[in-house]
Amino acid sequence: MVSHQNIVVETTDSDQLSGLRELSNPEGDLFLRFYIESGQEFALPAQGIREVLALAPDQITPIPNVSPVLMGVLNLRGQVVWVTDIGQFLGHTKPLDTDCQEISIIAIESNEIIVGLAVDKVMDMDWLDAEKLSPSLSASDNMAPFLRGEWALSTNQFLRLLDPEAILRSARWAS
Repeated sequence: MVSHQNIVVETTDSDQLSGLRELSNPEGDLFLRFYIESGQEFALPAQGIREVLALAPDQITPIPNVSPVLMGVLNLRGQVVWVTDIGQFLGHTKPLDTDCQEISIIAIESNEIIVGLAVDKVMDMDWLDAEKLSPSLSASDNMAPFLRGEWALSTNQFLRLLDPEAILRSARWAS
């Protein structure tokens, strides 16, 4: 679990003599939240993310005769990186809309292996308590091997935590 020292920011409140106020300590772990094309929300641990990109669709080069979950490859500062529609990788049938000006890609990395996850919409970085994760009971069989758990946001809405190691080591890349 990560805990930071108090963060101090300037304020314009004329009642405070010092001109500074203290923010509460963020506790937990840092996660990147995003949506896939089906509208479901997911998170990834910040430690496994190399970077987040917004690329024109023509910057992803399609490769023939590869796994159907692969959209193609991109050049990331001289390194070839495979890109997948993470929604389809997780078993959703609705493909990512590539008829747009930019595609959001989250590059995940482990042991010098990098894969780009194409997503519908990148949201925020949030501090979340991983100890409050519950098992993903409503996840499909296709998705379950890639989940660490989920946080309940409301009665029918969940924030699901993906396991980047499981994604990178998946046998689905070969199918």
